[in-house]
Amino acid sequence: MLNLFEVIETNNMIEHERLDVRTITMGISLLDCCDSDLDTVNNKIYEKITRYARDLVSTGEAIARDFGVPIVNKRISVTPISLVGGCACKSPKDFVAIACTLDRAAHEVGVNFIGGYSALVSKGMTDADKNLILSIPQAMACTERVCSSVNVGSTKTGLNMDAVRLMGEMVLDTAKATKDQDSLGCAKLVVFCNAPDDNPFMAGAFHGVTEADAIINVGVSGPGVVKVALEKARGENFEVLCETIKKTAFKITRVGQLVAQEASRRLGVPFGIIDLSLAPTPAVGDSVAEILEEIGLERVGAPGTTAALAMLNDQVKKGGVMASSYVGGLSGAFIPVSEDQGMIDAVTEGALSLEKLEAMTCVCSVGLDMIAIPGDTTSSTIAGIIADEAAIGMINQKTTAVRVIPVIGKTVGDTVEFGGLLGYAPVMPVNPYSCEKFVSRGGRIPAPIHSFKN
Repeated sequence: MLNLFEVIETNNMIEHERLDVRTITMGISLLDCCDSDLDTVNNKIYEKITRYARDLVSTGEAIARDFGVPIVNKRISVTPISLVGGCACKSPKDFVAIACTLDRAAHEVGVNFIGGYSALVSKGMTDADKNLILSIPQAMACTERVCSSVNVGSTKTGLNMDAVRLMGEMVLDTAKATKDQDSLGCAKLVVFCNAPDDNPFMAGAFHGVTEADAIINVGVSGPGVVKVALEKARGENFEVLCETIKKTAFKITRVGQLVAQEASRRLGVPFGIIDLSLAPTPAVGDSVAEILEEIGLERVGAPGTTAALAMLNDQVKKGGVMASSYVGGLSGAFIPVSEDQGMIDAVTEGALSLEKLEAMTCVCSVGLDMIAIPGDTTSSTIAGIIADEAAIGMINQKTTAVRVIPVIGKTVGDTVEFGGLLGYAPVMPVNPYSCEKFVSRGGRIPAPIHSFKN
């Protein structure tokens, strides 16, 4: 039960410290939409999504009004489309037709994004997987709300380097296909290692095949709340610092748990998981970078940054798991560049490089996220970046991801405006030396020895 003090405290977090529920995401299984006829598949997909999610947005808005908790996004994730369209789709063009159907359904129910235009190819690719991957540039160019993800590796299977090389090409092709929008299509495309089945955050959300027919997953946030709490612990030792973060994460997660259970009840859809991730926005005071600087760094990227992030990530999880029995997704701290004003400032001032960001991903939730790079970056260099990040995830048994945006026509020093929650980003330099021969070898990098646990 909440006492009066907790109600007042939570209200203060919402009013002054930017506490919000970042997303309610409804996962919907489309496995029963499979058919050998493409038109039938599209009709089934549209009908099922609009039937299940017709009240998702209005319910989220009603809960926000009733509880006084901002719910920023309402989203949908679906079964990886390479599985759903495998029988009917004989070419990339056929998969693009499904992407258009997903976009139309998302517009109809009013969600801001729909995820699951995905393929899981950590060990190999079927013809359907490859066709979907080849369709990504056109699909991202001709849709507004569809998000795409490809899982190219895992701790159990190793890295599919054929898929890594192909995704390097697709990221660049997507940038070119959406160059009139500053290559915005790449902001809706993420490449994973160890992708979770229940992630509510975009662009990587999809509805895993082990999930129920429909599910409600909630992503909470609150970097501003954590920062304000840490301001009260200035000069204290690490024990006090860690306790402060844990207690704050507990309170944030309780709010998310409350919203998730209520959304589940009102929609008649089972509750899945709470994702504990600290997800920043471009707004001042809503930054993970500012938390790290409050811990004691002059600027993110300084020596000690990786250690500070490791501690923050761990304490957020420790506090959150005490508040909810069902924690999943990614859970921890996001470090996107364009969506975090503190990260943007650090890059602009030369404190933060791509290499330091890669080091930070060894200990945080996701990976290299929303990073603008020069438009003339080669596909092999992008594939090398993907391979490096996937190797971190594979060896460390964690989820890692790459969402880089080679902005066509832009170079280091330019700034790119994406708008909304996607923010803006300075174009960052990449290592100029080639890895072409490495990524062109083909085949798989084997799974690490610690994967063998049967």
